[in-house]
Amino acid sequence: MSNVLIYVEAENGAAKKSSLEAVSYGAAVAEMLGGKAVAVAAADLSADHAGELAKFGADKVLHFGGTVNQSSEIAELVAAAAQQENAAVVVTAKSINADGAVPMIGVKLKASVATNVTALPDLSNGFVVTRAAYTGKAITQVSLHSNVKVLSIKKNASGTKEYNKPLAVESFNANISASKITVKEVKKQTGEILLPEADIVVSAGRGLKGPENWGMIEELAKTLGAATACSKPVSDMDWRPHHEHVGQTGIKVSPNLYFAIGISGAIQHLAGVNSSKVIVVINKDPEAPFFKSADYGIVGDAFEVVPKLNEALKAAL
Repeated sequence: MSNVLIYVEAENGAAKKSSLEAVSYGAAVAEMLGGKAVAVAAADLSADHAGELAKFGADKVLHFGGTVNQSSEIAELVAAAAQQENAAVVVTAKSINADGAVPMIGVKLKASVATNVTALPDLSNGFVVTRAAYTGKAITQVSLHSNVKVLSIKKNASGTKEYNKPLAVESFNANISASKITVKEVKKQTGEILLPEADIVVSAGRGLKGPENWGMIEELAKTLGAATACSKPVSDMDWRPHHEHVGQTGIKVSPNLYFAIGISGAIQHLAGVNSSKVIVVINKDPEAPFFKSADYGIVGDAFEVVPKLNEALKAAL
């Protein structure tokens, strides 16, 4: 029997959406291998929300009483849990901290590592995973040969599935070494919907002409239940906070729906958003490069199109 261990990150006591996707992915892999799906989470996941992991496929939840904030701490926690549970596969969702931990987990477990995984493994001829490469412009297939495999799952690549398994939560103790890195201050994005976890993102650029015009973007986002974002020039000019900057040098997003309003579509911006399932571009310039990457495009002035779109959506939703 080959078990699967899934590392779960939490925000405000609840598991992140990307981690719930990782749990469902891990549960599916466990079924393929004839094993159990075991989730491991630290104290930032509240006891009230631990049951949610069973809903999305975990057979058991290991709850660590301490906190893990840095990649090295995550790596120690996950490696210890994987060894206890005799896990053949370790699954994490992509995140800033988990991405740093994944290679360290691989070293600790002497495991093969695959990142940006987009589909369940093919077991017909070994253990082959499909992963995105070159900022989503290419798909590669990688064969993993070690006894233990570590997989980092791309956001919104697999979705969630409800299993509704019985809840089994166990306390888990691990010796986590004190990090040699001192964190002086942590600034977190605020708001109802966090950008990295959003299913819908409404993003705007210099076409908005100034920060005073962002009200219609925020209103559209509120109508859609979306997060707001911006292009790099906008954050550089301090029109919007830097944590809203999406692109190659900002946050990379993979929502189901991405609105690009008044954004030309520079390659650096596209590199951070081209994993979106559906891209809608609104721009008055019919030659804007972003239209080449759009699933739907509207050629028009954002100051005319966005208010009308928002009113139509309010009427329809």
